[in-house]
Amino acid sequence: MSEIWLTEDGSHTIYLPELRETYHSIHGAVQESRHVYIHHGLQQVVARGLAGTLRIFEVGFGTGLNALLTARFAESRQISMRYASLEAFPLDSSQTAKLNYPAKLKDEASGELYEAIHACPWGLWHRVSGYFELKKINHTIQQYQPTDGLFDLCFYDAFAPSKQAEMWEFNILQKVIAQLDRGGVFVTYCAKGQLKRDLRTLDCVVETLPGPPGKLQMVRATKK
Repeated sequence: MSEIWLTEDGSHTIYLPELRETYHSIHGAVQESRHVYIHHGLQQVVARGLAGTLRIFEVGFGTGLNALLTARFAESRQISMRYASLEAFPLDSSQTAKLNYPAKLKDEASGELYEAIHACPWGLWHRVSGYFELKKINHTIQQYQPTDGLFDLCFYDAFAPSKQAEMWEFNILQKVIAQLDRGGVFVTYCAKGQLKRDLRTLDCVVETLPGPPGKLQMVRATKK
């Protein structure tokens, strides 16, 4: 049975005893997501300039934290975003309702967004807010059949290679990178050497960046 843990920045994560793994860094769930996916992913893509709606593909919806931070960013910047997120094993609403992300983020809009993100149906595009559309997909990446075109940005938030090695195999990475448009960005907390070699083989420019607190490095890759 999964457990709710408090991380060092005061935000919650989920712990899975069967994997002996948490969904986020124990050093801080919110600060990790902000550092990896918002600062080194979303903000970098937005800074290049946008033509139309920003398309984001996430592998690992998890607690919905990345989706919440992205929705807040979309609303604050008034940038239209479409966010498709895969999750093989969705959390029960009784668990997500107890997570303290809205309180940690300290604004009323976060609470409304978080409720809307978890309330929206699976398998369909749903407008969560004025600038943020979400499609939650209850499939594994192995089962996933692309139907939504190409994306500008990928948040790769699978469990670590030591816990879920199949998610980091070359054929899976190849399928994920194929979902990116040219110039699209892949970002993840992982910085394994094999991951970087595989991404280069998949014709990506790979950057090793400073990691969030508690982790030395992370990876960003741009599709040529």
